[in-house]
Amino acid sequence: MAKKRESSSARPPDGTQVVARNRKAGHDYFLEDRLEAGLVLLGTEIKSVRARQVSLREAFVRLENGEAWLLNAHIAPYEPASRQNHDPRRPRKLLLQRKELARLDEQVSQRGYTVVPIQMLLRGGLAKVEIALAKGKRKYDKRREIADRDANREVERALRQRSKG
Repeated sequence: MAKKRESSSARPPDGTQVVARNRKAGHDYFLEDRLEAGLVLLGTEIKSVRARQVSLREAFVRLENGEAWLLNAHIAPYEPASRQNHDPRRPRKLLLQRKELARLDEQVSQRGYTVVPIQMLLRGGLAKVEIALAKGKRKYDKRREIADRDANREVERALRQRSKG
């Protein structure tokens, strides 16, 4: 019997499905402490999330009055809902424990730290957002990182050429 091929979009064994990633966050920030937060969504929003119509590119997290809010995340309107649709960029509340919020608030009050969303995922039918405490990179940090990546790529290429020949 033929072995069943797994597609690249296959779900991990724990049922977690990544819906959207913020790839630019790793380039623009040093990501330090990661947390997973629940997300308060409307009915039409969760349908759009399940359809993977989400962008976290310009999104950020603001901590106000002991609450965390996901701002500027784009969840596309759900077409079949027509009139009952949501605003695509409305603020959405993040669900975190009080201790986690207090720790994040304390660290964000330090100079140079912020909280950015890394990815949105579905776990057990619930939408979650992975957030990270981040410190901004300077331009020279980004250039150094690119140079290191290129150097490593050249070393790998040279090793492969040597092992072939």
